[in-house]
Amino acid sequence: MADTRSFRCKNNLVKLGDSKASALSICGEPVIKDQFCKKPDAQVSTPSANGSTTVINSACESVDEWTYNPGTGQFMTTLRFESGTLTAIKYGERVK
Repeated sequence: MADTRSFRCKNNLVKLGDSKASALSICGEPVIKDQFCKKPDAQVSTPSANGSTTVINSACESVDEWTYNPGTGQFMTTLRFESGTLTAIKYGERVK
């Protein structure tokens, strides 16, 4: 899959940093919607006076992946949103 910074939908561009609402209004409903929880890396605090170490686990981050089929001869395109913001655009296989 190739990465890019923008995706053309209906004569407009969706760009990295755009919101889900903006992408939805520009591109419409995707053919596939996937949602999952991405666990952040555990954060370790400095050891306390008694020698113990505290590990801080924060809540997971909501990740949405929306896949669009732009039509025959074009590439399937997946938009990845983390916490509601577009963070990645990936082109997949060419549509036959």
